[in-house]
Amino acid sequence: MTRRAPDAPLFEDLLAQRLTRRQVLQAGAAIAPMALAGCAPFATSDANASKTASLGFKAIQGSKADAIVLPPGYSYDVVIRWGESLFSSVPDLDATKLDAGTLFEPTAALHQRSQFGQNCDAIHFFPLNGRSDHGVLCVNNEYTDDALMFPGHPGFRGLRGAVSRAFVEQYSQVVAVSKAAQGVSIVEVKRERGRWRFVKDSRYNRRITADTPIDIGGPARGAALMQTKDDPAGERAFGTFANCAGGETPWGTYLTAEENIQDYFANLDQLKARNDVDPFIVESHRRFRMWKAQSLYNWDMADSRFNLAVAPTEPFRFGWIVEIDPLDPTGTPVKRTALGRFAHEGASPVIARNGRVAVYMGDDDKFEYVYKFISNGRFDPKNRAANRNLLDQGTLHVARFDASGKGQWLPLVFDPKGPLNAAAGFRDQADVLIKARMAAYLLGATPMDRPEDVEANPTSGRIYIACTRNENRTVEPGTVTYGGREVDTRPNAANPRGANNFGHIIEIAEAGDDHTSLEFSWEVFLLAGDPSGDRLITDLGRIKPDSVYYAGYANAEDLSPIGSPDNIGFDRAGNLWMVTDGTQPGVSNNGCWAMPTTGPNRGRLQQFMSGPVGCEVCGCQFSPDDETLFISIQHPGEGGTTAEPRSHWPDGGTSQPRASVIAIRKDGGGVVGS
Repeated sequence: MTRRAPDAPLFEDLLAQRLTRRQVLQAGAAIAPMALAGCAPFATSDANASKTASLGFKAIQGSKADAIVLPPGYSYDVVIRWGESLFSSVPDLDATKLDAGTLFEPTAALHQRSQFGQNCDAIHFFPLNGRSDHGVLCVNNEYTDDALMFPGHPGFRGLRGAVSRAFVEQYSQVVAVSKAAQGVSIVEVKRERGRWRFVKDSRYNRRITADTPIDIGGPARGAALMQTKDDPAGERAFGTFANCAGGETPWGTYLTAEENIQDYFANLDQLKARNDVDPFIVESHRRFRMWKAQSLYNWDMADSRFNLAVAPTEPFRFGWIVEIDPLDPTGTPVKRTALGRFAHEGASPVIARNGRVAVYMGDDDKFEYVYKFISNGRFDPKNRAANRNLLDQGTLHVARFDASGKGQWLPLVFDPKGPLNAAAGFRDQADVLIKARMAAYLLGATPMDRPEDVEANPTSGRIYIACTRNENRTVEPGTVTYGGREVDTRPNAANPRGANNFGHIIEIAEAGDDHTSLEFSWEVFLLAGDPSGDRLITDLGRIKPDSVYYAGYANAEDLSPIGSPDNIGFDRAGNLWMVTDGTQPGVSNNGCWAMPTTGPNRGRLQQFMSGPVGCEVCGCQFSPDDETLFISIQHPGEGGTTAEPRSHWPDGGTSQPRASVIAIRKDGGGVVGS
């Protein structure tokens, strides 16, 4: 394979170069428009700093309670639960009968296709008639926790894998139910008499599942690798699943991100044993960490599409950003292949000064990359229809972070004379996009610690990257084979801790404040962890493996501990809100935190909400007036079963746990967080 470009500089060079950079900045040579304030190059330099509203809520303590915990003066509504029907013609799921096997019934899959899906993740609110109390929610349903659905299911991990396969052999109908419970749920919602509810039988209500026909758009439409027995033209896929975070386009459509698609495909070793398969197909599947034998979900036992030995190109039709029009219930979703194929966490569009659209994206896996797509065309605010195909033509770029605090966006473009050529396994631009991970590796992009949500601050335009964690980072020199290639496990410039057990956030300023620029400045904004003791630092030149850094904020007593930042969002004042997925300092539950990004309280992180036992907290979407914060509570009670649930949220008592969307509001009205 073509020799790859070198990685960004490694940790042994980082401290000296960072200190050198500070000397340069102090001499006034920083990239415009950045300015140094103390030891944080980004601190309080934003022209909108005066607009940043203070966060006035009383911070909560981390909790292990099986409940939603909020500051005094706040309440929440359960807007919709897993299994609630979107239409009166279909019954709701009777969760009291889960342990009796209600989802084994012949009608279960049919009903689930009209019911709210399981394990809700991203949420985006699309106002109707410009209102903040009435709109359409698009909600991702990422995956199913089968042990919380089907009595006797052993779960997925470890030695239980073979047992779960035997379970699916006995009850193959569970695959259809699982496929119907994933994808996207679109529901109309209203706030009436101060409370939020969903509107049953709304014309906007619909489900998009793992079997829904979806058009393929962009450069990979019709490509050889997109062609299958069921779709020989390579122009229409069937279904979307593993939908994690998402985004909203300036023209009012929803972008849903296909993430961990590798967990659905089985038998890579059987495919490798065939003599008639292009070795670059096998290599691409290895790079995506497809399962060697049985898969996590065992869908191949009921649908041959998910058997690599039978359908070797089927996986190439997943791992994309899918665009959906929430206001057109008859519209066909489209996979926008120009945005690349990888484990998409989300997609965050921004309109550049010249009207072109930049879309920021993270590849949520260890040692993967951060991407930016730049459209060829320009956004037309007066013609919604003219913007429909803006995401089909443009250039995908991948980020390289240098230890100097600068970085570059490297274009992923097929070039017969460049590194992305036939010798490297790329026949054309479609191949480059389908194999985006391989292309990014060859260009020398910076491997990150699970880059998840990438969002733009609405007041400053700066970009924030949430890197959830990476336990495989090591202080000592080492390598690991991960995703089909050998990677250096030492910290690099943008991932400065090993092991990175609690994650971090990077802040980017595009050169010239231009989102189409190919150069940027960057800085570590947050090193998550417990700021108590002597772990809190205010100078990034003195990073240790257990260092905690909150954008230079110095008073540890004001700060809440945090781990595993996942989805992030902003209120209209530019305050950063984040929700978590994974290990927390003190082993408390996942939750929601907020912090100012400018002004004297920049970096003052406080916990706003704690979720129930076993859950991941997702979403973090405000209504247009900031008076409602929508949150997804995913997999409450994870690790339990229908017979022995670990959580009884949201209905309490002895009820089964159910993933749900909640709406948090201030008692008596007002801006959330104020």
